[in-house]
Amino acid sequence: MASQERCPDPPGVIGAAAPIALTFVVLGLQLFVFGTFVPHVPLIIGIAITATFGWYRGHAWSAMQDGMLRVVGVGLPAVGILMLVGMITGLWIASGTVPTLIYYGLELLSPQAFLATAAVLCAVVSVSLGTSWGTLGTVGIALMGIGYGFGLPAYWTAGAVVSGAFFGDKVSPLSDTTNLAPAVTGVNLFTHIRNLTPTTVPAMVLALVVYLVAGFWLVGHQPASFERIETITSGLADHFTISVWTLLPVLLVVGLACLRMPAIPVLFFGVLIGGLTAFVAQGASVQALFQESFAGYSIQTGVESIDGLLNNGGLQSMTWVITLLLIALAYGGALETTNCLGTLINALATRVRSFAGLQTSAIGAAAATNVVAGDPYLSIALTGRAFGPAYRGQDYAMRNLSRATEEGGTLVSPLVPWNAGGAVVLTSLGLGITSGHAINLLYIPLAIACWISPLIGIAYAWLGWFSPRADAKEREQWRTEGEPVLAVGDEATSRS
Repeated sequence: MASQERCPDPPGVIGAAAPIALTFVVLGLQLFVFGTFVPHVPLIIGIAITATFGWYRGHAWSAMQDGMLRVVGVGLPAVGILMLVGMITGLWIASGTVPTLIYYGLELLSPQAFLATAAVLCAVVSVSLGTSWGTLGTVGIALMGIGYGFGLPAYWTAGAVVSGAFFGDKVSPLSDTTNLAPAVTGVNLFTHIRNLTPTTVPAMVLALVVYLVAGFWLVGHQPASFERIETITSGLADHFTISVWTLLPVLLVVGLACLRMPAIPVLFFGVLIGGLTAFVAQGASVQALFQESFAGYSIQTGVESIDGLLNNGGLQSMTWVITLLLIALAYGGALETTNCLGTLINALATRVRSFAGLQTSAIGAAAATNVVAGDPYLSIALTGRAFGPAYRGQDYAMRNLSRATEEGGTLVSPLVPWNAGGAVVLTSLGLGITSGHAINLLYIPLAIACWISPLIGIAYAWLGWFSPRADAKEREQWRTEGEPVLAVGDEATSRS
């Protein structure tokens, strides 16, 4: 059809911002007026608003639908990871793996140093697995239980867990986002990872200092209840076989991940070994294992604290997150297909006149796309594509841009509740998605490594630190590949 063949002109800045602004009005109505944290319907309405604006400007529905399906397709591996994480959670509780981690954690860890220890443990596991989501759904749950046993507020424990998990995800060569950022910007993977250390390492060190100080302060003001710890450990021992053998699923999964096996096969192996351990060590029936894989683990011990910790997991527990992820991806696809996001990002990229402004804008654009589109993959891909010509035009190495997309993309993702990362945090760590949302979001300022790393990156740009220029080899690569270059105030052109 002729209407499908022509390519409508991109909207102006106001026209591009209008559907986004209207969507946020609907989202604000749901969150702040009705007081419920269910962003699914507002985002679906946002798709309709964006499609209406696109149709008015000449975009055919079939083209917009294809664009949405394409972006949803990019996120399908993430959906697979979420399904497997839900299944692992249920089976690793049934196998006694999570109860054993909680039991030994309460017996061996220092309450004062627990927050810092939790962040480090999550970082190590996330680097090994290459997935922050898998870390949250396994080790993260156990750490939330240990934190409860020590009498620490849930949002402090969640903040430490999120800091460690997403720090590890950001620097892991197995992580999908860590591979996406250099792929979009044309940077070598390990060059990209090395260039992340000037911001991620100081951010994590500062976070650990805060967690150590907070741990001593919180335990000093709210001493750990030995009665509570005894109640939890004895309750776990009464209902599960507690043994080092039940830690086998964790050790095998982390071991396979260290061998650089792909995330999805490793997680599926975690499902199988979790089920086998539950069958052998806990005497679970095959029928029960199928049920716990789907609906999660359920137990009634008579101890409310234990039941609250362990009634968790299952594929079904991830449906809230999966549906939100698919809707957010479709919304992002609609914004991309109608050139709304591209127009806003390009308008920002073409107006900056210094490297400091460029780096700040790239980090801000990735973060804003996370907020608007609710998807870390789209925030990295769009920012990397849109800002590339401007970096080349100012003769700065593209690894500056790849770092900026990670700081505004990967690390900001868990701080946005309707983003895929934020939704996984709320669901996996049991912070609640149906109760009052204000207290649940207190983990956000306490996920210190996630928000301080982008700030350090911006500070470096303005100070001129760790901001390398392109070398002769990189310039030659640009010329050979005909990469577009955007000088200040110019349109993108290709090097000849």
